[in-house]
Amino acid sequence: MNFPEKHRIKSGYPMFEIRTPFHKKPLTIIATNGLGWDHVSVSLPTRCPNWEEMCMVKALFWSDEEAVMQLHPPKSDHVNNHPYCLHLLKPQLFHIPLPDSLMVGLKGLEIKL
Repeated sequence: MNFPEKHRIKSGYPMFEIRTPFHKKPLTIIATNGLGWDHVSVSLPTRCPNWEEMCMVKALFWSDEEAVMQLHPPKSDHVNNHPYCLHLLKPQLFHIPLPDSLMVGLKGLEIKL
């Protein structure tokens, strides 16, 4: 996992702020790695980050060829400390298994944003 130092709020803290073209307020980001995981939380004060914002954050912390996931755990394991926060996770010790791309669409018909 890369740490975009120019966006770090304070030296030594795992907190970053990134302005986006989608919202006037910056995304607040906390990035940590430990317990076998790379983890980035992304939040805004009044709404959840959207797909484009999450893609932008993913690109700042990981390479284009790394798979990173948002996870929906079992309800009994769910924790919500912020109503407008989403998380990106990547295991450090193994690759995330991926389904065949046919499960989500046909290659060559992608929409470029």
